[in-house]
Amino acid sequence: MAQRSGRRPGLSGTRDAILDAARERFSAVGFDKASIRSIATQAGVDSALVHHYFGTKQELFVAVVRLPVDPSVVVGPIAAAPLDELGETVVRTVVGIWDSPAGAGITAAFRGVMAGGDETLLRTFLLEIALKGVRERVDDPRGSAEKRVALAASQMLGVFAARKILRIEPLASMPIDEVVAAIGPTIHGYLTGTIT
Repeated sequence: MAQRSGRRPGLSGTRDAILDAARERFSAVGFDKASIRSIATQAGVDSALVHHYFGTKQELFVAVVRLPVDPSVVVGPIAAAPLDELGETVVRTVVGIWDSPAGAGITAAFRGVMAGGDETLLRTFLLEIALKGVRERVDDPRGSAEKRVALAASQMLGVFAARKILRIEPLASMPIDEVVAAIGPTIHGYLTGTIT
């Protein structure tokens, strides 16, 4: 008797099996190279079942990392920003999300990664999802985008740690407009200025 594809026996474990397979694939090859088909194969299910449980690959990644916010909330405003406002828009968008009700979940996810979770997933989220469109826009001179985005990401992670984890004052309680005014030009310089 031929085995049917689709739902696996023991339905309750199917979602977890997909998440485990996705976590392994995303960690091993990154977001762009991990396909829904390869994740489904590793989980022992039909790819339609992955879509049934999680929708898109991006939604599956959000579930794996346990992000409390849809990445399009970050990516959308940053992608729409004029190049001369890019640094300030990155800071305003990202800090705005940290300060929103979703911020507690983001802080918990960050703490989990830093306490021994899979840092590959956080790096994948930052570089292959949240900042991918930025990387494509700031590659001037050609070949500088990776360095630019890495510098900007390192600055933003430092601001996050100081504002939300260590709660260093006055940064921890600084109004968002002040954070944007103070940090935005630095991020903008990394993304569009002269770097060596």
